[in-house]
Amino acid sequence: VLHTMAWIGACTAFFAASIALCQKDIKKVLAYSTVSQLGYMFLACGTQAFGAGVFHVITHAFFKALLFLGAGSVIHGMHEEQNLLKMGGLRKEMPHTFRMVALGWLAICGIPPFSGFFSKDEILDHAFHASFSLWALGAITAAMTAFYMTRFFCLAFLGPSRHPSVHVHESGWTMLIPLQVLGFCSVFAGFLGIPHANWLESWLEPIVGASMHEPDPMQWPLMGLSVLFALSGMLWSFSKYRHGDAQRPQAFPRLSDFLENQGYVQEGLHSLLVLPFQKASSFTWRVLDVQWIDGLVLGVSSMAMRFGFLLRFLQTGVVQHYLLMILMGLFMSTGYWMYVRG
Repeated sequence: VLHTMAWIGACTAFFAASIALCQKDIKKVLAYSTVSQLGYMFLACGTQAFGAGVFHVITHAFFKALLFLGAGSVIHGMHEEQNLLKMGGLRKEMPHTFRMVALGWLAICGIPPFSGFFSKDEILDHAFHASFSLWALGAITAAMTAFYMTRFFCLAFLGPSRHPSVHVHESGWTMLIPLQVLGFCSVFAGFLGIPHANWLESWLEPIVGASMHEPDPMQWPLMGLSVLFALSGMLWSFSKYRHGDAQRPQAFPRLSDFLENQGYVQEGLHSLLVLPFQKASSFTWRVLDVQWIDGLVLGVSSMAMRFGFLLRFLQTGVVQHYLLMILMGLFMSTGYWMYVRG
């Protein structure tokens, strides 16, 4: 079961990261990034690295909240614009937001000594000891994360301005102060779980148990590979988008369409779940509700209207007639019971 959970987590992280590669909406990039990071957390739990999973929950809470709030600051400063292709050059116009988002960007890419490096590296270390394939998929996803987050950063803040008709303004201190707090935590929260002095894992040990493997000589090469994968993704993305080149890639157009349309997940769910439910609901409405239930109710009322005149003469509106019928019923019931007993 845990092995299955680990593979579900790794595949979720990879698939969500692949969708984030081609998104244009600034919030959708971060939303699919969140799904991808949740996949890392399940990968950790599937490899029995429960402490590492909780550790990534904590670090991710800081740097992803920083990135989402930074995206909100950008949207607010650009008068509700969310399309990355219509941004660019915000580094000069929103310098405070730029600096704070840069911290979150480096943290999620896994660059030391930022918080995301420590938690993600620990997950990949446990994945390597569980399965090389799990580690490879997680490492590739880490490179993809660095690629799409660098794309997000370059399209929003670097290159020429692509919003000549929009007057951009920096956000107020009510937004900048929380950004600074989250930026500080995004930088230093990783030291809660540094290797060989993992305070968080020691604190969680009575609940989740101790780490399943001891540190070994492979830890440092794996750490170096993790950073190398992250830097490769960042440099590749930076070379493509540093000048604000927002043109759609021409290679693999069908794959680009697939990823840009979010893997057609919504369309698939609509076909698999929504349409059958709608058809079943339509059938039950036409057959059960209209024909059976409505037919029964209307049929009974129709019969009452047709044959009600037979009893209508009893409803005279005269109280004495009603009292007479009550007395007659009383005498008849009394006579019946006396006859039965007799």
